[in-house]
Parts: sequence; C-alpha cells; structure tokens
Amino acid sequence: MQVTETLSQGLKREFKVVLPATELEERLNSELTTLKDRVQIKGFRPGKVPVGHLRRVYGRSVMADVLQNAVNEANRKIVEDNDLKLANEPQIQFPESQEEVEKAMEAKGDLAFTVALEVLPVFELADLSDVSVTKPVAEVTDAEINESLERMAKQNRSFETKEGAAADGDRVVVDFVGRIDGTEFEGGKGEDIRVELGSNTFIPGFEDQLLGLKAGDTKLVKVTFPVNYMAAHLAGKEAEFDVTVKEVEAPGELKIDDEMAKGFGMESLDKLKDAIRDAIKRDFDAQSRRKVKKDLLDSLDSKYSFELPPTLVEQEFSAVWAQVVGDMKSNNRTFEDESTTEDEAKAEYRKIAERRVRLGLVLAQIGEKSDIKISDDEVTQALIERVRQYPGQERQVWEFYQKNPQALAEIRAPLFEEKVVDQILSQVKVNEETVSKDALFNDEDEGGEKAGKGE
Repeated sequence: MQVTETLSQGLKREFKVVLPATELEERLNSELTTLKDRVQIKGFRPGKVPVGHLRRVYGRSVMADVLQNAVNEANRKIVEDNDLKLANEPQIQFPESQEEVEKAMEAKGDLAFTVALEVLPVFELADLSDVSVTKPVAEVTDAEINESLERMAKQNRSFETKEGAAADGDRVVVDFVGRIDGTEFEGGKGEDIRVELGSNTFIPGFEDQLLGLKAGDTKLVKVTFPVNYMAAHLAGKEAEFDVTVKEVEAPGELKIDDEMAKGFGMESLDKLKDAIRDAIKRDFDAQSRRKVKKDLLDSLDSKYSFELPPTLVEQEFSAVWAQVVGDMKSNNRTFEDESTTEDEAKAEYRKIAERRVRLGLVLAQIGEKSDIKISDDEVTQALIERVRQYPGQERQVWEFYQKNPQALAEIRAPLFEEKVVDQILSQVKVNEETVSKDALFNDEDEGGEKAGKGE
C-alpha cells in the first residue's frame, strides 16, 4: 500500500492511496485460504476445497471485503502516521472508470483511490486570568410561594352548579359547533366542554362572550384564531361558534390549609411550602447557571479566532436552520414578520453555528487538557433521567440508546460540557449579583449558549 499526501490546505487534507495488483492478489488469496477451512461445499471434504474453486464461487464478495479492509487500514495509517485529529469521517473517492474498478476486483490491475478529510484546528488555550463573569442570584420570596399555593388551590378547587348568569371566575358547561365561511371545520365541535371564564385557555374573545349567559341560553360567538395558532389551517381565520350553555358552575371556597397540602401528598401546609420553595429555588438556580454560563461563553468566544472545519460548521448550521424554519412554520410566521429576509437570517444563524463549533472545540481542548472524564455510571444516570421522560415507552427508549452509540454520545456530550464549564468557572472570577425574579428570567437572546457537542 502506497500513501501519498496530495493536498494540505488549511484544515483540508487529501491523500492518494495505491493498492498494487500484486498486493490485491496476496490479500485475496490470504482471505480465501482462511475461508477454505470454514466453508462446506458439496463434493469436497472440509478444508480440502481448492482455492481456485473458492475464488470462482466467492472471489467477488471476498474481494469486496478485502477492499473495505484496505480502506479502513489506509485511514488508520493516514491518521497515525500524520498524527491527525479528524473533524469528520474521511471521504473516499474511488476511480470513476468502471473498467479500472473491475480490474482491481479481479486483482488484475492496481486500485488507486483518494482519501479526503478535514482535521481539527490547532490552537493555544487563552489565558483566563483576566476573565470576570457575573452570576445573577434571586431569592425565593414568600410572595412567590403564596402565588404558587394560590394557583395550586385554584386548580384543585371544586365547582358547584349555580342559578343565574355566568360571571368572571365561574365555569360554564357548553356544547358548540364552529364554522369558517359557513362550513364546519375539523376540531370545531365539542360537547359538555367546561370553560372557566377568565382563565384565557380558549381562543381570545371566546370566554368573554359567555359572560352573563345562563343555563339554556344560546349564543353566536365570533372570534379570530391567532396568527400563530398551532393548527396552521386555522391560523388567522375568522370563525363563528353556535354555543349552547348547559350549566353554570360557581367556584368553591379557595382553601389553603393542611387538608389541601395532604391532597398533594404532604403532611402539612408548612411541608408543602418547603417543597414549593425548594422547587422554585431549583428553577432559579438553573436559570442562574444558564446566565453565568452564557457570560462565560461570551468571554471565551472573544478570546479565540481560528479556522473552523467547514463540514462541522455546515452540520451545525443545518441543524440550527432546520429548527428555525420548523418553528416559523409551526407559528405561521414569515421572515417579513421578523423584519428580516431569508438571506439575512441565514447569515445571522450561520454566525451562531460558527460560534457553537468554535466554543465546542475550545471546551473539548480544555477538557482534554484537564483530563475531564465522564464515567459510565454518570451516563447511565443521565440515560435513566432521559428514559423517565417517556412514560410507557421506557424499555423501547432504553434499548434505542443502548443499540445506538451515536445517540448515547449525545447523552455524554452535555455532561462533558457542564464539567468543563465547572472547571473554567473555578479558574475565573465569579461575581454574584442579587437580582429580581424578572431580571433573572428576562428575555435576552440566549441562542448561543449551547457551545457544541463537547467531547
């Protein structure tokens, strides 16, 4: 096997590999000799099948294996001899001439093929001694706990039938038939549907038009579906509903006490409050982590500028763009609605893809230098958490990940990334800043927070 480098440009490398016909013949005969001790062919005793006969029967399929093994061997040789770290799988280009390939398959001619690959960039890790990040911290207030308690109490309070007109906060039981342009539409009919007035859970304007109605009343309700309605064929459409009120129900007394707490599996109201406080704190801590991580990644991003593997950038961009287009389609939005054009949006999201790839490479090198590892137990625990998100399908999901190493790597990657972020945070100055809940959860763009694929 002869390997010659034919291109070294930036992160791109190409090698020409030549397998002489004599070597192909030797490899083929070696494989056939090994095969003759394993196969059973009618008319021949085990191990006594002539190699020539095996070649006539199995030669082509065995040669296909020989060539595949030779390609794999060439790839390993290229990587090891040149001490390369690959950014993606090598791309193999065989001769376009079918005659040349056929000669190689019969070991009557040399086989020359090209191996094209991209390597990871080499860069020095930046000095982080001057990096300072801000970690926003919000305290859980009694008001937030009481708000949660009230919401839980409302969701679980009882309703009782009442006489008279429906008021805000009441619940009405209705039948309805919806039409668009005089024609009934799929999903526009319902019977014994309970609508809590003021809950804003129905189409905007629907609940308001039921105020003041009594049991037995009918009304033509006119509404317009939101432009971002989940059902695209209804989005932005005007509709009419023939509504019949069958019953009006008044809410029961709102009770926040030990009995309510027991309904949620807690022995007392104080225990329920503690549980709510802990849950809110976990949300606050997670958001605080997201914010300080974004601040850290912004600082890292400003310190690095190096050539990126084009294929990695294109893969990341394709994933980002597919999500953008899918979200816009589901929300029935256009680029014009976002005050931009498709080309401008693509340019912006390509920058995001480049940032993610760059930061992913930086974090990977920091993790390698710091000898950060993810144990099998950590992956298993993370996989268990993932499986729990699919009740009733746990076994299928578990088996899917066990049988797909690439999918399992997607479980490992974020674990690695978070460990590296922890390592970096331990080396830089972190300033805690007490903020309000609103400030903690403000709507600033965090599109670039995800760094990459970690390892």
